[in-house]
Amino acid sequence: MALEVQIAKELPDFTLDVRFRAESGAPLSILGPSGSGKTMLLRCIAGLERPDHGRIVLDDRVLFDSERRVRVPARSRRLVLLFQHYALFPHRTASQNIAFGVRNLSRVDREKRVAAVVRRTQVAGLEHRYPRELSGGEQQRVALARALAIEPGALLLDEPLSALDAHLRSQIEAQLQETFAEYQRPTLLVTHNIEEAYRLCDQLLVLSRGRIAACGAKEEIFQRPPSLEVARLTGCKNFSKVKAISADSEEAIVEATGWGCQLRVAHRIERAAHVGIRAHHIDFEEAAIPGASTENTFPCWLARSSETPFRTTLFLKLHEPPVGSSSEFHLQAEVFKEKWERFRDQPVPWHVRLPPASLFLMPH
Repeated sequence: MALEVQIAKELPDFTLDVRFRAESGAPLSILGPSGSGKTMLLRCIAGLERPDHGRIVLDDRVLFDSERRVRVPARSRRLVLLFQHYALFPHRTASQNIAFGVRNLSRVDREKRVAAVVRRTQVAGLEHRYPRELSGGEQQRVALARALAIEPGALLLDEPLSALDAHLRSQIEAQLQETFAEYQRPTLLVTHNIEEAYRLCDQLLVLSRGRIAACGAKEEIFQRPPSLEVARLTGCKNFSKVKAISADSEEAIVEATGWGCQLRVAHRIERAAHVGIRAHHIDFEEAAIPGASTENTFPCWLARSSETPFRTTLFLKLHEPPVGSSSEFHLQAEVFKEKWERFRDQPVPWHVRLPPASLFLMPH
C-alpha cells in the first residue's frame, strides 16, 4: 500500500508544489519551519483543502484528480488527520469519542473494535472519563485511538507532540513508535522538531516555502544534505564556503575560506560551494599523542559556552584567541557534560579534529 501525492496550490506567499510517495511500513516525517506549507499539505491530502491541480492516490484509489475532476469528500477518503489539539468531542466520554467513527458497525463489532484500540493505545481505565477529566497525554492517546478505530488507509499527524510537556512528549513518542510499528500503512508526521522527526520516522521530507528541498532516507539526508538550506533546516550549525584544491575519484581537498584551513573530505561532489559539519561530530584531541596524524586538526580557543542539563555547546575560534566580542567564533561543538568536565581546565589552545567522513560538501 502506498500514498502518492502530486499537487500544487497557490498560497498567499508562495505555491505549494510537491510530489512524493509514502510507502506502508516506512513512516515519513515532513520537516520544515513554520509557514512552509506542512499543515496545508496534510489538509489537502485529507480533503479539507482543495489543490489547484494534481493527483492524490491511496492504494490505487484516486482521491483527487484535477484533470478527471475527481474529488472524494474528506469523510469518504478513509484516512485520518490527527490534529495537534486533539479535537475531541467535549460532551462525549473517551470510549464514545473512540467509537464515533465506527458507529455504522453493529454494537458487538463496535465494542470489539473499541476494546482493541483501547488496549493498543493504553487508554484502559479512561473509557468513562470526559476530555476535561483527562491530562494532555491522555487526551492525545484517546485521539490516537479514535483515529485508529476506523482502520484508516493512511494516518496523518499534525505536530502531535507540540502541546505536551517534556515528560508527556516522551510517553506519547514511545506510544507513536509502537503504533507505527504495528500500523504498517502510509503514515505522515508533520513536525518542526528535528530530533522528533529523526526518532519517529525512517523517511524524511524537508519542505521549504512549499517546495521539497530533500526527500529520502533520514540517515542519508542528515549525513549528506543536498544543499546548504537542507543542512540548516536539519539542524547543522557549521558551514564555510570552499575552494577546491584537488580531488580524486572519492575524496577531495578543499580550502574552507570561512574557517581559514585546508580539509580532506571523504566524499567529494562536483562544483562544491560549501562544507559543513554537525556540532556533535567535532572531535577534541584531549592529549597530544606522539606521531599521531594532525590531518584536519587545528588549535582552538573558547569564545563562549552554553549549557543544558546534559550537554554543553562550545563556540570555538580557530588558529588564534578571540579578541573582544564573544560572537567571534568559527565552529559550534556539542559535547556531553562528562567529556566537557574532563578537558575544560586543560591549558589552551585545545585541538579540534574535523573527521573527513563527518564533513560534507554541498553545491549551493
